[in-house]
Amino acid sequence: MTTRRVFMMQSVLGASALASGVAMAAVPMVAETDANAKGLGYVADSAKADGKKYPKHAATQACNNCALYQGKAGAASGPCPLFAGKEVSAKGWCSAYAKKA
Repeated sequence: MTTRRVFMMQSVLGASALASGVAMAAVPMVAETDANAKGLGYVADSAKADGKKYPKHAATQACNNCALYQGKAGAASGPCPLFAGKEVSAKGWCSAYAKKA
């Protein structure tokens, strides 16, 4: 026989376990074919950026040193507010690049 107190504790534990599982779910990477990515000229490898179309691109520019990049230092990818719910490659680049201060 389960008491109300035991039921409530089990419910809280179960809900927190589900929430942590959702938080740990893998975040998808931005595809270069994504409409927003195409519009910003996003490439997963900065070396592959179109220099003719984006003459301000420099070889030293990459998502990991952009002011918009929110990934951790040394991570292979991280979130960017321009691509909500998706991650960008740390080596990537787009035309919205802004050097970190």
